[in-house]
Amino acid sequence: MPKSTALLTLACIAALSSTTAAVRRSPEPVAYPDGFRKWSHVHSALVGPGGGRPGLYHIYANDAAMRGYTSGRFPEGSVIAFDLFDVTVENNVTKQAARKLVDVMVKDSTRFADSGGWGFAEFLGEARERKEGVQAQCAQCHASRRDHDYVFSAYKN
Repeated sequence: MPKSTALLTLACIAALSSTTAAVRRSPEPVAYPDGFRKWSHVHSALVGPGGGRPGLYHIYANDAAMRGYTSGRFPEGSVIAFDLFDVTVENNVTKQAARKLVDVMVKDSTRFADSGGWGFAEFLGEARERKEGVQAQCAQCHASRRDHDYVFSAYKN
């Protein structure tokens, strides 16, 4: 085989290898949703000890996600933020305390085809420290809500 043909063959193999690696690579992680507390407020709840994730939580949705809450199908670009806080009780008044975490769902059917089109992330405390390994865990749990486009919360106006 001539030297130029051999070099061309090696270049093609290298290009295919890098393309295959790019296809297998995990999707870009879900980003922290800056400014989400200015989005539409879906609802809040106070969860006591023994009730799953205890604390005071608020759920916020961007405009696309609000269309999903009203139609039952969340369009591409929907983002839902679950903001969880510790609570304190003083003089029979329950107050919001330190932020525990922010969970985020992003609808992107191309990036997250294996999980109903949703990407998941969890950011701990005020530091916004990304908790690793939540995509598969969240996707598995949210699969039980497949009939509701993988979303647990509901909006009531």
